[in-house]
Amino acid sequence: MFVSIEGSILHADLDAFYASVEQRDNPRLRARPVIVGGGVVLAASYEAKARGVRTAMGGTRARRLCPDAVVVPPRMSAYAQASKAVFEIFRETSPVVEGISIDEAFLDVGGLWRLAGPARGIAERLRRTVAERVGLPITVGVARTKFLAKVASGVAKPDGLLVVPSDGELAFLHPLPVERLWGVGKVTAAKLHAKGLLTVGHVAALPEPDLVRLLGVASGRHLHALAHNRDPRPVRAGRRRRSMGSQRALGSRRRRTPEELDAMLAGLVDRLGRRLRAAGRVCGTVVLRLRFADFTMVTRSHTLPEATAHTETILAAARVLLAAAAPVIARDGITLIGVSLSNLDNDDAVQLVLPFGEQDGPALDSALDVVRDRFGSSAITRAALLGREQGPSVPLLPD
Repeated sequence: MFVSIEGSILHADLDAFYASVEQRDNPRLRARPVIVGGGVVLAASYEAKARGVRTAMGGTRARRLCPDAVVVPPRMSAYAQASKAVFEIFRETSPVVEGISIDEAFLDVGGLWRLAGPARGIAERLRRTVAERVGLPITVGVARTKFLAKVASGVAKPDGLLVVPSDGELAFLHPLPVERLWGVGKVTAAKLHAKGLLTVGHVAALPEPDLVRLLGVASGRHLHALAHNRDPRPVRAGRRRRSMGSQRALGSRRRRTPEELDAMLAGLVDRLGRRLRAAGRVCGTVVLRLRFADFTMVTRSHTLPEATAHTETILAAARVLLAAAAPVIARDGITLIGVSLSNLDNDDAVQLVLPFGEQDGPALDSALDVVRDRFGSSAITRAALLGREQGPSVPLLPD
């Protein structure tokens, strides 16, 4: 009888995806620092990351940190094509694939050992096949849980493979910094550090009630479970999105007028509305995400009376959230604005009842979508968006 001490979950993550595609397609860029995007960094090669360049950083600061970087415009169609080719390999590798984004996925290979051997061998063949057929580096983490597989791939980057044996999970996990735990950003990390909790092991050693008092019920319980590698979630193939979002990094810290911000917000909501209707979904909650000039983040949400795919209803809710944040934006500046739609349901859910004279709003949205599908997304646009750069349309997994 075959008994494996390996986990059966793979987390496969393409390395510096956009930049790697550019280096693949242009041999002169290989081994050189590459920045994708001019005004705002959309992606950076590992050579540029080593100089401090990061995604969503303003282009001016990035070029100051890495003056010899080659800056290239994004080619979204090339990235979408590369992603499609890699996901074909994922599906050839395992019938159970859960896409996370266009450049990463979980694969469950637990039922394949009789046909394909242990998980390590499957991961090695996956990496080799992606390199040979698509020409891109990919890192794979292998573990018993989704959480630990993702941590393993993060530790193994770039272009690596790390298998965490089932009998060595906590020995691997506990020495890592607390920032490796899902949900630990700058604010939570600062709270943990202030209490002397620097590693995952420190968090694991703290009683759960103490962690709850420090971080709140949800975060405290969540991090306590992860610190002990308790993550029961299975890999789910074909699962529909629970939310969808779009954001725009603003790069420079110059002051933005209310009119500029409203136009950006409308552009984001227009995109999301089209995606929502194309996926046959409706949303129940509108979430606004802002990053200020000091890089602190805030998230505000509004739950609608009933789920809807009507663009103007969603935009009205987003505008209320933006107006509430206006005093802070005026005082501190803003470097990112994003909108996400959550509590998604299928479009057979009851639509929001609109005020008199607006009942035809959803039908009008659908008619406009047909025109855009036929003649291009810019065939019909808001007057406020004319002449304004809306940023690149990032390729996405199917909704």
